[in-house]
Amino acid sequence: MKRIVLTGGGTAGHVTPNLALIPRLKALGYDICYIGSYNGIEKGLIESAGIKYYGISSGKLRRYIDLKNFTDPFKVVKGLGQSVALLKKLKPNIIFSKGGFVSVPVVLASKICGVPAIIHESDITPGLANKIAFPAAKAVCCNFPETVKYLPEEKAHLTGSPIREELFSGVPDKAREFCGFDSDKPVLLIIGGSIGSKVINECVRNMLPVLLERYQIIHLCGKGNLDSALNDTKGYRQYEYISAELNDMFSLADVIISRAGANSICELLALRKPNILIPLSAAASRGDQILNAKSFKAQGYSYVLEEEALSKETLLEAIDDVEKNKDTYLAAMEKSTMLNSLDQILELIKKYEKK
Repeated sequence: MKRIVLTGGGTAGHVTPNLALIPRLKALGYDICYIGSYNGIEKGLIESAGIKYYGISSGKLRRYIDLKNFTDPFKVVKGLGQSVALLKKLKPNIIFSKGGFVSVPVVLASKICGVPAIIHESDITPGLANKIAFPAAKAVCCNFPETVKYLPEEKAHLTGSPIREELFSGVPDKAREFCGFDSDKPVLLIIGGSIGSKVINECVRNMLPVLLERYQIIHLCGKGNLDSALNDTKGYRQYEYISAELNDMFSLADVIISRAGANSICELLALRKPNILIPLSAAASRGDQILNAKSFKAQGYSYVLEEEALSKETLLEAIDDVEKNKDTYLAAMEKSTMLNSLDQILELIKKYEKK
């Protein structure tokens, strides 16, 4: 039996494309293992999918001054040693990496052990973890045409992002029942990312009375960000994170407010959902979400609201615009040539796997 090792973690965005691949890999007869960090978000998500999970030491390589910069390189070195030992034990035919710093020692170990590796880069400009890992990879997949110029020319493949097939099978009535909503008002779905967004959460909660006049609200606020004082608010449901019911919630939502992580916005495009993107600010990131959002705005898929400009007034203005121009946004999405990338990535896996 052929064996594949998947890796990637740190945020849900580094895991969900791997989750999208798993059913198809199983159907093709692959034995699937996953290497991630000891206690990252990827551990729970992957173990819930019934996949064998192996934890390794993981350190973050920062571009800025931080005391952890003196200790984390030792964690990476330890993770490299652990990865080499695991690959020698598991003897996979190929590795597929979705990025994040936990993936760096795994991909570097693939080179040492002679196991082919494929990397997927979601954002327009590659992150530091993937940049470090590129030399060890056989192929690098990406989502945006703008990304190709940043990749090793002989390794670049424009595939798009793997989309979980179950997202297309959502049932609105199931989400309505799960949330206890009626059918009188449209539904606004707010996604602040797997770790949540304090800025978005506070803005939404401060203007709940206004929003609830027009919408029923599903608020995915991130781990540790629930507000118990709002538990009994009619028409408002908050969750730290949703997995099994997310496809139903997507199908129920009339408008979606989201961060601009590449995987998330590719899902919104594939599902043809009118959306408002609030990218993570450049002050708190390397600016990748801003570039992703600008690309989608330029193509007519999204309304973009910069985090620094977020307020009750600007968010209402954004919602009004999406309501008014909903058909225009949907028409642009329908013209998109971005296809589900599952088939393309599976072909690359079969091409490069160790025979």
